Amino acid sequence: MSSASKGSELAECRPAARTNQITRAFDFICAAVGLVVLSPLFVVVAIAVKFDDRGPVLYTQDRVGRAFKTFRLHKFRSMVAGADRHGLLTSSGDSRLTRVGRLLRRSKVDELPQLLNVLRGDMQLVGARPEVDKYVQMFRQQYAELLEDRPGITDPASLAYRHEEQILSAGRVENQYVEEILPAKLELSLDYQRRRTFFSDVGLLFKTLLSLFK
Repeated sequence: MSSASKGSELAECRPAARTNQITRAFDFICAAVGLVVLSPLFVVVAIAVKFDDRGPVLYTQDRVGRAFKTFRLHKFRSMVAGADRHGLLTSSGDSRLTRVGRLLRRSKVDELPQLLNVLRGDMQLVGARPEVDKYVQMFRQQYAELLEDRPGITDPASLAYRHEEQILSAGRVENQYVEEILPAKLELSLDYQRRRTFFSDVGLLFKTLLSLFK
């Protein structure tokens, strides 16, 4: 390879590297500020979850991250302890949801502890939602592209399927998710990842915040 072509490749890589550095710095600052500002809410939610059924406050689960490396995702627990044993997906009216958990799911407050994952570098604010390995392996080709970057808290697919539980039918939850919902979400996530910019990410964050108040 000629020195000219090498120089051209380096020039193309530098803007992308700078954008990644800016995004990471932005995510880190926002996550740190968010955790501080929301700490009173975290305390209230933790007390409510604990007193609802005396179980653990946080729910952790292995998810697949960048380059197919797994990490522990954090949420406020919204289901009874051990609910995973009866399936990974949730439909509307699922009896495993606790009273407080239903409110947390509806308001998306259960997702807030993922700011810790952003702070640690497991996730970013905007990116395809992290999935469990079982479903990643079913769509490995799509995830190979998506997981060139870190998964995120929100993206267009997250907004489009914000009320996913209401779509899933109790009798065929997994089949419907694998055959219909997840392929559609992956298509939206891939389309956005191929054209995203720092400013489009900021715009998406504002849309996500607005959706929480609807």
